Amino acid sequence: MASTTPPLRRDAERNRRLIIAAAHEVFRERGVSATLDDVARRAGVGVGTVYRRFANKEELVDALFEDMVDTVETVTMEAAAEPDAWAGLTACLVRVCEIQALDRGLREVTLGTGRGPQRQAEMRERVRPAVDSLLARAKEQGALRSDAMAADLPIIQLMVAAVTEHTGRPDLWRRYLTVILDGLRAHPGNAELPGEKELFAADGSAQ
Repeated sequence: MASTTPPLRRDAERNRRLIIAAAHEVFRERGVSATLDDVARRAGVGVGTVYRRFANKEELVDALFEDMVDTVETVTMEAAAEPDAWAGLTACLVRVCEIQALDRGLREVTLGTGRGPQRQAEMRERVRPAVDSLLARAKEQGALRSDAMAADLPIIQLMVAAVTEHTGRPDLWRRYLTVILDGLRAHPGNAELPGEKELFAADGSAQ
C-alpha cells in the first residue's frame, strides 16, 4: 500500500504558505492586534490548522519577521552590488521604507515593544556586512559624508516610520526621507523635494 506521507507533507506546506500570506494581509491592515482566528478566516482554513502550524501568535509573527528579514537582506545585497554606491544606498533606504510604510504590522513588529529590540538586533546582524561595505564605498566615491555610520540607518527608518504612523498618509514619508538623504550627502543642497503641491495645502499644512 502506497504511503500517504508525501501528500500530507505537501498539504502541510501549502497550508503554511496560505497562513503566512493571510497573516501578511491581516497584520498589514490591522497590526499585530489581529488574532489567529482572523488569520484563519482570511486563509480559508480552520483555526485548528493555524494552531498546528503555529502554537501561538508570537510564533506566527516570528515567521513573518523572518520573511521580512529575507526581503531586506536581498534588497541590501542588491544595493551593495550597485557600482554607484550612493544610488545603491538611496534605493535600499527607499525600498525598505516603502515596505515599512505600507505594512502596519511590520512597523509594530520591528519598532514596537516586546521583542522589537531583539528583532532589530537580528536584522542588523544579517544586513550589517552589506551595509558597512555600501557605506564605505559611498564615502570612497565622495558621495556620502564621512561621519555617517551604519547605526544611523535604523534610526532614519524609525523617523520615517513615524511620519506614516502619526499622519496616516502612506506617501508623505518620501518628502522627509529626501530631506534626510540630502543631509547625508557629502555636498548637500541639490535634492528636489517630492510632491510639495500634492502633499501640502496652500497654507503649508498637510492635506
